[in-house]
Parts: sequence; C-alpha cells; structure tokens
Amino acid sequence: MSRVEDEVAALETLSSTALKSRWCDLTGTPLPKVSPAMLRLALAWEIQARCLGGLSRETSRTLDQLAAAKTRTSATVPGMRLVREWAGKVHVVMVGDDGVIRWDGSDWGSLSEVARAITGTRWSGPAFFGLKRKLAA
Repeated sequence: MSRVEDEVAALETLSSTALKSRWCDLTGTPLPKVSPAMLRLALAWEIQARCLGGLSRETSRTLDQLAAAKTRTSATVPGMRLVREWAGKVHVVMVGDDGVIRWDGSDWGSLSEVARAITGTRWSGPAFFGLKRKLAA
C-alpha cells in the first residue's frame, strides 16, 4: 500500500479525540461540528488532496457557484463560437478542436484575456461572452 492509503486506513483506528487532534494538526482550521464518521471522510479527503493534488480551479469555482446558487458558468468546448458586439464592432472568438481560444488571428490563454484586449478593462471573460449567467432567485 502507498503512504496515502496507509494514512487513510489508519483513520479507522483513531478515537474521536485523536480524530479531532489529527484535524487540527493537518488543517490548522477550526474543528467542524460533524460526526466522527464524517470527520474521517473529511480527513481522508484532506490527506489525499495534499498528497495527490486537490480540486482543479474550474471544479472549485463550479462547486462555489452551486453552493452560492447565484451564478452558473458554462464551460467552453471545442468548436464553440462566441460572438459579442462591443463599441459597434462584432467580435468572434472560436474555441479550436484543440481547446485553444482564437480571436483576431491570435491564440489566447483565456477568454478574460480576450475580453481585456477588446474592452481595455479587466473583465471576466465568461461574463463578457455570456457564459456566466445569474440564476433566478
């Protein structure tokens, strides 16, 4: 077994007091008010995330949006064509089959970079191109 598997397996043998102590040592955050079984699951996730990597930025954003229930952002997909009019000019952005964002004859790292280039100000690319929408109350 790997070190991560060993650490997660060892959680099953810990008492409630030892679990609480492990949580504080590992996270440095206040102890959540959950059952020992739920605390074991949370600790197992923390151990795995620290050793193997946590959630991607996109997944974290999606979970935060779902929890807040205020906005929803659609992901870009290969072949997507986004059109936005700004200052009387129509701008067309293509997402290539390779996932690369293309606008004005160049490749861009993100929709936000394109939105900044078009407007001259800091914009959320997904909001600028209509991929981020407010949810009904």
